[in-house]
Amino acid sequence: MSPNNRKNVAFVTLGSLGDLHPCLAFGAELKRSGCNVRVITTEFYRNKVERAGLDFHAMRPDWDPTSPELIALCDDLKRGPEILFRRVILPHLRDTYEDLLRAIGGADLMIAGELVYAAPLVAEKLGIQWVSQILSPSSFFSAHDPPMMVNAPWMSSVRKAGIWPYQALFNLARIGTRHWWNPVRELRISEGLRRSCDPLFKDKFSPDMVLALFSTWLAQPQPDWPKQTVQTGFIFHDGAEPEDAIHPELKRHLELDEPPLVFTLGSTAVGYPGDFYRTSIEVTKHLGARAVLVGATQKCEWVTPKILSLPYVPYSLIFPKASVIVHQGGSGTTGQALRSGRPMLFVPWGWDQPDNAIRAERLGSALWIRKDKYSTNAAAIALDRLRTEEAFSRSATAAAMHVRHESGLTQAAHSIMRLLG
Repeated sequence: MSPNNRKNVAFVTLGSLGDLHPCLAFGAELKRSGCNVRVITTEFYRNKVERAGLDFHAMRPDWDPTSPELIALCDDLKRGPEILFRRVILPHLRDTYEDLLRAIGGADLMIAGELVYAAPLVAEKLGIQWVSQILSPSSFFSAHDPPMMVNAPWMSSVRKAGIWPYQALFNLARIGTRHWWNPVRELRISEGLRRSCDPLFKDKFSPDMVLALFSTWLAQPQPDWPKQTVQTGFIFHDGAEPEDAIHPELKRHLELDEPPLVFTLGSTAVGYPGDFYRTSIEVTKHLGARAVLVGATQKCEWVTPKILSLPYVPYSLIFPKASVIVHQGGSGTTGQALRSGRPMLFVPWGWDQPDNAIRAERLGSALWIRKDKYSTNAAAIALDRLRTEEAFSRSATAAAMHVRHESGLTQAAHSIMRLLG
């Protein structure tokens, strides 16, 4: 692509590193393909974006996504989504809209995460093409492949009844949450845009293209997904360095014959971990195992002679070395764990995490324990099964082969380049 024909692509995202990282990897790939790429997100991520070699533009809300106070606010399994939407994101909707309008200027294409509720409005206002970036199967609310709804777990009990009960339940949910979106409706009216809106169930899906950035191993395309959906597989980015850059203590720990258990809570739940790490230490001692705790401390330190704690390790380096990976079940963490080929124990915190856990368990590579049931005894029973029953390892190996074969980044980039013409 000649310099005069370069296309301008803008990624727009709000949320955790699980939302940002696919944008960084995807953006870098499009830049290599000859596009000019900018990332529009909260100021907190400026350094990460610029270190990835991409242009950064700030967009409100100006928050710290790792704030324990913010995470605690949304920690209610049932009301967490409502709290995030109505108390954290939507009060800043006009600010987000105005910042995005300014930052998007000159873009040929906008690629937006689903929490950026201003994105469809900006696309409509400016008449530009845009693409939805969907990271989890649960976001599609498919009646053919119904998700585990974190704020309505009882819905799982009607799974075998077919699609009609789920369609009715989703319609009731649409009606019951309509008042949540009054700020979006009011902004639309004030900007002269169409008045009707359905941000949660419809508007987050672009009419131009919807990218499903997760593996077909986790969820197959469904008849009630938008027709313009392209499922690519996971896009990975974790800032991994060459292996000789691993902390010497960790390298020594990993070189021993017995692979360790690896415990992590991703980039968000780690800010409000509760008893997760304490219980993880206790169960490791109970099993007489070795372990690595990721995110439990601010520096590398030995908790016991068999348990090493570090603030951060790229998952692509540590997960393949694990005997079992114990994690919260976010989309990015789940993708990395599936790619590693190791069995998993999910301890979901909320959002899409319970649904990811159930899907992995159905596929035979994982077990899961509710956060409030994560105890030494329950974890020991699950980990003993995951470490000793060969079926889990076989399924995890099959999942890894499938995920690695998908080449999600390449497929996503090719889809965008075709759309740009």
